[in-house]
Amino acid sequence: MLTITRKLEFDAGHRIPDHKSQCRNLHGHRYTLEITLTGDVIDAEGNSDNGMIMDFSDVKTLAKEHLIDVWDHAFLVYEKDDKVREFLASLPGHKTVVIDCIPTVENLARVAFGILKTVFTDRFGTGLRLHKLVLHETPNCWAEITDA
Repeated sequence: MLTITRKLEFDAGHRIPDHKSQCRNLHGHRYTLEITLTGDVIDAEGNSDNGMIMDFSDVKTLAKEHLIDVWDHAFLVYEKDDKVREFLASLPGHKTVVIDCIPTVENLARVAFGILKTVFTDRFGTGLRLHKLVLHETPNCWAEITDA
């Protein structure tokens, strides 16, 4: 299997409401996202993407539009974290993204995979698909999810 991977970064805040450590407090991370795609290599003479699974700049553009720009410099908050949601709503123009699960790196990776899977699926009729997504919360801690 031939794959390509594009790495992108974004900053976001979150908290893990019931956690026993400092993570229960409001804090942020510099996240690193790795998007790994697989599919047939494009074989179309004269096509800008000839010889590629997908142009890396197009991977970046789509990921930014559908995920990175949405989450970057936002606070990612669990929909049932009422006190924090109320606080964030009181801040004029605050960028808040409400998700249906606690924003651990594992859950954020699953949510991101679900968003990006539909974005990349068979974009060129070459079997293109999101194969793996890695989300680094810190340089030493990350979650990986692969398409089964």
